Amino acid sequence: MTDYSAHALHMANIGAEAARGYFRGRLGIEFKEDESPVTQADKAVESKVRAYLAEQFPDHGIFGEEHGIEDVDAENVWIIDPIDGTRSFLSGHPLFGFLLGHLVEGTPRLGVIGMPALHETFMGVKGEGATLNGDAIHTSGQTELDQAIVFINEGEKLFRDKPGVFDRLMKTGQTRRFTYDCYPHALLAAGHVDVVVDYDLQPYDYLPVSAVVEAAGGIMTDWQGNALTLQSDGCVVSAATPELHAQMLKLLDG
Repeated sequence: MTDYSAHALHMANIGAEAARGYFRGRLGIEFKEDESPVTQADKAVESKVRAYLAEQFPDHGIFGEEHGIEDVDAENVWIIDPIDGTRSFLSGHPLFGFLLGHLVEGTPRLGVIGMPALHETFMGVKGEGATLNGDAIHTSGQTELDQAIVFINEGEKLFRDKPGVFDRLMKTGQTRRFTYDCYPHALLAAGHVDVVVDYDLQPYDYLPVSAVVEAAGGIMTDWQGNALTLQSDGCVVSAATPELHAQMLKLLDG
C-alpha cells in the first residue's frame, strides 16, 4: 500500500489547496434533493481529484459525492467526499474536512481525513498504523464508558428520529459534546476523544474515516457491530477500545 499512500497524500494536498482557495470567499450555493447544500468548492475539489485519478489509475473505480459513481464494481475503488461539512465550510467554520478512501474488493484499506483550514492530514493504512502529518497516532486506552469523552454527531437528527437513543446518550460518559462531520473521528484516532456516535451518513462519509480509526487501533462499525460497507445504513459508532465499543453497542440497542 506504500505507493497508494503517497498518491493519497498527494490527492489530499490537491484537495486542501483547492478548498482553501474558496474558503471564506464568495460561494455559489445550491441545495440537493435532501436539502443539503453543495457549493462551487465541493464540485471543484472533487473534479481536481478525479482528474488525478483518471490520469494515474484509469482502471480504478470512483465513488464521489458530487460527480457520481464510475465502475464501482472494480477491484480497486476510490471514494471521495470533497468537503465533508459543507455547512461548516459555507459559514466560515474551519472544521470541514476532505475525505478519501481506497477500497480493495469493497473493504477499506486506506483512508485520509484532511483538515484543510487546520493544515492537518490524518492517514490510516490497514496493517501499517495511522499518522497525523507523518507522526504516528493511536487511540486512547480508555475502557470505562462512565469515564469516557463522548462526542455525538448530528444531535438534532438523533433527537428527532431516535429519541430513546438520544436520551441514553445524554446520560453516558464523563464528558459529552455535540459535534458534526469527520473531525471528531479524527480526534478519536489521535487519542483525544474516546467515543463518537454518528447518524445518517453516506459511504463517502464513513468508509474513509473507518480506515483511519481502525488503523489507529480503534473500532468503527454500524450500531449492530457489523463491519462497514458500501451497503451500511449510515448509523455508525467509533470507539477507542473493544471494551468501550461493546458498552456502546449495548447502550445503542437499549
